[in-house]
Formats: sequence, C-alpha cells, structure tokens
Amino acid sequence: MERALVVGASGGIGAAVAAELERRGYAVLRLSRSQDGLDVTDEDSVAAALEPVEAPFWLVLVATGALVIDGHEPERAVREVTAEGLLNQVRVNALGPILVLKHALRLLPKDRRSAFVALSARVGSISDNGIGGWHSYRTSKAALNQLIRGASIKMKRTHRHAAAVCLHPGTVKTPFTAKYAERHRMVSADEAARNLVNVIESLTPAHSGGFFDSAGNEIPW
Repeated sequence: MERALVVGASGGIGAAVAAELERRGYAVLRLSRSQDGLDVTDEDSVAAALEPVEAPFWLVLVATGALVIDGHEPERAVREVTAEGLLNQVRVNALGPILVLKHALRLLPKDRRSAFVALSARVGSISDNGIGGWHSYRTSKAALNQLIRGASIKMKRTHRHAAAVCLHPGTVKTPFTAKYAERHRMVSADEAARNLVNVIESLTPAHSGGFFDSAGNEIPW
C-alpha cells in the first residue's frame, strides 16, 4: 500500500485531503500542530517530528498556512503593512513548507514516482495580480512558489521521478476563509480535497516546479 504524509492534517483542507487519500486506498500519516505539537516555523520542531518517520512515502503534502496571524488582517493598502504582520506571514506560509521539504526529502523514493506538494494560493501569482492589496499574504505565497520552484530544480538531480509543485485549492469553506465568504466563490473542503487529489495523482516529473489550480491548469508566476 502506498503511503502519504500530510502535514497540517488537522486543518480544514488538510483533514479533508487526508480522508480523501484514505478513501482511495492510501495509508496516511497525519502530522499537525494541534495533535503533534509540530510548529513548521521552528526547524527543531520540524526535525523532531520527522526524524522518527520511516521512508518511503510517495506523497508529502504540506497543507499548513494562515491568512490572519495574531490579529493582522489582509491589508487593503500599503499603509496597513507592518513588519510583524509581513514576517509572520512569510514564516508560516513560506518558511514552514520549505523546512518540511528540507527534512522530508529523504522520505521520497529515488527510484520511482513521488510528489512533494505545498498548498499555495492564486494570489501568490505576480503576473495575475491586477487588484493589489493583501500585500503580506500575497508576498508569502509568492515566496513559497519561488522556494518550491528552486527546490524542484535541485531535486531533479537526486529524485528524477519526483514532482515538487505548488497547488491552489480554490477558496475553501473553512474557518480560515469564513470572514471572506461573500467575496469569493467557495467550495467545500471535501470537494477541494477530491480536486486536489485528482491533480496530485496525475503529476509526473514534467510537472515539477509548476504552479497549478485544482483543475490541473497551470497558474502564471
């Protein structure tokens, strides 16, 4: 039975994806802050959580992320940007996933298909940004996209059968997005999970380094 590791598995999307993977016959290992004390912004915590995990896993999925941290809401104007708010976004949304990749890369097999997936967001696309705002969140997701893109190039040397990608799940009905429900088309966590797993199962090494939506369409950088 193929195994999948879901980091951030107690969140709305993470839990739904873990459940969907199990419905499709995968053995899923769940890790999260609430259940396991895993703080993805703390490298010692990431290392301690992943060190006892035994390889191999065909999939490592990072479903962690935050839109509002310590009361810092998405900014509508540049004057609302704060150092604390911006840095917190980068720590959670960009630093966290790349630390997981750093310590979980050994879990991916080198001789067969595998995937490392980080949940990003369409608003992290620089060329698709036509309305501005949400400066810190957008920046953190753009940083995540660059980190995974760069890592994918190096991974080709050691994991030539792997795909390292960023996926946009859509705007999902979770506590994460409840406050913004009126502004965007929402999908349920279960629907998002089905769509995401469909895309993940279709990944090949040719997709590595890419940024895709929940229908498998490429999103511009």
